[in-house]
Amino acid sequence: MEKENKIEQIESFKVDHRYIVPGVYLSRKDGDVDTYDLRFKKPNCGDYLSNLEMHSVEHLFATYVRNAAPDSVVYFGPMGCRTGFYLLVRTMEKEALKALIKETLLKIVNEADEMFGQDEIQCGNYRELSLEAGKDCCKEYLALLNFEEMDFTYPVN
Repeated sequence: MEKENKIEQIESFKVDHRYIVPGVYLSRKDGDVDTYDLRFKKPNCGDYLSNLEMHSVEHLFATYVRNAAPDSVVYFGPMGCRTGFYLLVRTMEKEALKALIKETLLKIVNEADEMFGQDEIQCGNYRELSLEAGKDCCKEYLALLNFEEMDFTYPVN
């Protein structure tokens, strides 16, 4: 008799991507760790983050956000679909999280003057990083966000 294996669909595949727009969404909760979807681009519209942009934002945002909240930030990294990033944090109040994201983006846009980890010792693809590309991408994303109305819920049809 063969054993039937049922594979459960992961949470991020349960969201209808036709209605997602750039923003910040609570993707899942696991104990005291919350996963946020920082969506920079509308899915499936042909406008995706380039590898250069994704890699550059990852280096900048991860460095600034971890320095700002070292006890809260668990992980920051890109989505394979190239439309955004995942930010994993220990549970934070909504207003504190909004402030952390906004302050991190503002630091990148207004204060960043070096690309962190841009050498062969610190990065596996150090030649594909650009301070300018990372800053431009974060500036564009910051302009799309409405922090006052942000409630972290995915849009529905």
